[in-house]
Amino acid sequence: MLLSVSVFLRVGVLHHTQLAMLEYEVRTSSMWFKRLRTNNNADIGIGALIIFIAMVMVAGVTASVMIQTMNNLQDQAVKTSEETIRDISSGLKVSFVSGFVQNATITQLAIFVGTTTASDDVDLTYSILSLSDSSNKVILNYTSSCYSNSISNGLFGTVSSSNLTSSQYGLLVIRDIDGSCNRTKPILNDEDLVVLLVNTSTCFSGLGTRTEVTGEIYPEHGIHGILGFTTPSTFEHSIVDLQP
Repeated sequence: MLLSVSVFLRVGVLHHTQLAMLEYEVRTSSMWFKRLRTNNNADIGIGALIIFIAMVMVAGVTASVMIQTMNNLQDQAVKTSEETIRDISSGLKVSFVSGFVQNATITQLAIFVGTTTASDDVDLTYSILSLSDSSNKVILNYTSSCYSNSISNGLFGTVSSSNLTSSQYGLLVIRDIDGSCNRTKPILNDEDLVVLLVNTSTCFSGLGTRTEVTGEIYPEHGIHGILGFTTPSTFEHSIVDLQP
């Protein structure tokens, strides 16, 4: 006797107290047979799959946060290192200070300033000069009203510093190879040399004998230049060398 067999599979998943059912039917030409087999592995497998997907999603989010944090830290470290290098390698230095004497007092100061070795460009527009005579302290900024790019009548006669106030200093260019130190934007670079002119009559009512003077010239970034001297006990000439 020949049998014609057809197999039908039906898988069902039931949760909680119900069981997953695997049902198959066997049909012959003359009769139907139905058997049922119970299996609860499907429910456990889907739960494990859900947990696995959740773990993958959490790991992805965590990795994204860690990568973003590392990039931010790297950018901050690069920025900090660049600022540190600029602060260490750039700056101003005071090489010489002279004074102009009138009526037994120093009425003007000429402060010779240049950049440190291998320094970045320094914009004097944003540089601040601090001076003290042990009794008073003044803060001075650059003014373009007292400027000259050449010396035509001596150190103290080329430009008139009599109009300078106690908060201003003038500028006299001694050496500027590339012409970057102009009136509106005086920028110092390597090998440049300028003179800061200060009216000490308006700052301190003049500097007398045996007066201790200290000061600093602060660039926008980098090392600041330092000056310090004590005026002579007598003034024998109209121009006196004070530092070094």
